Amino acid sequence: MCGTDGTSSANAANGTNGAPKQQGARFRSNPYQPVGDFLSNVANFKIIESTLREGEQFANAYFDTETKIKIAKALDAFGVDYIELTSPAASEQSRKDCEAICKLGLKAKILTHVRCDMRDAKIAVETGVDGLDVVIGTSSFLREHSHGKDMAYIEKTAIEVIEYIKSKGLEVRFSSEDSFRSDLVDLLSLYRAVDKVGVNRVGIADTVGCASPRQVYDLVRTLRGIVSCDIETHFHDDTGCSIANAFCALEAGATHIDTSVLGIGERNGITPLGGLLARMVVTSPEYVKSKYKLHMLKEIEDMVAEAVEVNTPFNNPITGFCAFTHKAGIHAKAILNNPSTYEILNPADFGLTRYVHFASRLTGWNAVKTRVGQLGLVMTDDQVKEVTAKIKAMADVRPIAIDDADSIIRSFHLTLHEQPADAGAAISQPVVVGDGQ
Repeated sequence: MCGTDGTSSANAANGTNGAPKQQGARFRSNPYQPVGDFLSNVANFKIIESTLREGEQFANAYFDTETKIKIAKALDAFGVDYIELTSPAASEQSRKDCEAICKLGLKAKILTHVRCDMRDAKIAVETGVDGLDVVIGTSSFLREHSHGKDMAYIEKTAIEVIEYIKSKGLEVRFSSEDSFRSDLVDLLSLYRAVDKVGVNRVGIADTVGCASPRQVYDLVRTLRGIVSCDIETHFHDDTGCSIANAFCALEAGATHIDTSVLGIGERNGITPLGGLLARMVVTSPEYVKSKYKLHMLKEIEDMVAEAVEVNTPFNNPITGFCAFTHKAGIHAKAILNNPSTYEILNPADFGLTRYVHFASRLTGWNAVKTRVGQLGLVMTDDQVKEVTAKIKAMADVRPIAIDDADSIIRSFHLTLHEQPADAGAAISQPVVVGDGQ
């Protein structure tokens, strides 16, 4: 079966297999195209951005109204499909903030996340949101130690709440909590029941981050054969699989992915917005680049990082300070010749630039030659190789900074113009250094 928008069937009919049509050598040479599958939505997915809901559960998070509005506007400008807010039943200020964001007139649909409880639903409906994300725990752990309800009660209550929300003309998603530790028969029976009453989406939540990509694929694909509505997925990152799990969910037929900026959320958080798009822009570049303003990603991440008082991790996909830094000599030579040799992502797509690191013992003469040009100096290749040897020699003694390497280059260049012609001839002899790069 396909999602409610019929896109999966359309993809099967036109032969795109869930991927956008790409022309010429680029398509033929891309080894990262997904395996053809009419269920796949890797080129047709929606993002439910949950920084203002899941992200509020991050240990350091405290978003005042002004900050929430600023983040919501930025996410809307970036192009996310939905913005999910903390339940207005959580606190009086949460309710006021929800109402304030609903009045902004954003293009993104505004959702709020509520318990499967009629009281919560009624409070949420009054805020002006476009839809409600309803959730209740279904695993034995949560039924026994959290709400204490059995599956019969859960199904009955879920149908009542869904029908109430639908009667108000709002979008509604129903999600199990701790889906991957829930009984499969119970889970599928519950999803079938809510699908029959017209829920817009059903949700799968890896609440404790225990799922593997294979488990995700199997569950989503099974569910795709049970329900006709859309499928939303929510993955925690406790075991480091949130991005891989989100990708596999899309391959199996899921339609919506929950994210947060920098992945912030309960414990280790959930699928990060930037990390997901790093994966998806490789798989479906046309779709991602046409839909999202990727150059805004760093600005949004910096904004959220400042709000929750953390640093962007050095190895953060796309925006980590090392993401597009190249250091080894062999790498540097290839990057200078053709960046795609060692980059699957193009920094220019995100408004960023690459950096070829030349102030280290691993540097190669091609990297130093580029730096010489950047400094406005002129040297022969043999002279560049000689100054590269000097940089390497210093870097073997102690760590050196860019200024140190620049000083070595400038000093060496100065000596070239101070020496007589016969001495210059000696300097120009080839010097093979390091790995010969």
